Amino acid sequence: MENFTPISSLLGGLLIGLSSITLLLLSGRIAGISSILENGLFAWTDVSNRIWSLWFLIGLFLGGELLRIFLPDSFGGVHLHKMWMIVLGGLLVGFGSRMGSGCTSGHGVCGLGRLSMRSLVSVLIFMGSAGVTVWIVRNLLL
Repeated sequence: MENFTPISSLLGGLLIGLSSITLLLLSGRIAGISSILENGLFAWTDVSNRIWSLWFLIGLFLGGELLRIFLPDSFGGVHLHKMWMIVLGGLLVGFGSRMGSGCTSGHGVCGLGRLSMRSLVSVLIFMGSAGVTVWIVRNLLL
């Protein structure tokens, strides 16, 4: 690990967890991105739920963009990957989110925080699959 930053990683994790639990306590909403997309933005729900979902997703995008603009070194440089790998990865993540009834943020941050057994099993599968995928990409594809 060449760029391991334990203090900023810990602070980032604490902020994500604090934001997630605050959202749950104040609004009863879970900060899982696939659920926000499926049940908020792209669902036939009331307008206020769709607007909230849109602003949540805009905030995620703008936060990353502001970080890229003001602290460009925080992303560790540019990683060039083949386009087919990016597209395939996106499709697999989307398929896995639907199949697993939620995404990594929903299960990993929100589900584990609520002590959900389903989320624990999902996170273990996510992490195992990620490890196997990294090994395949580094050893067989590159």
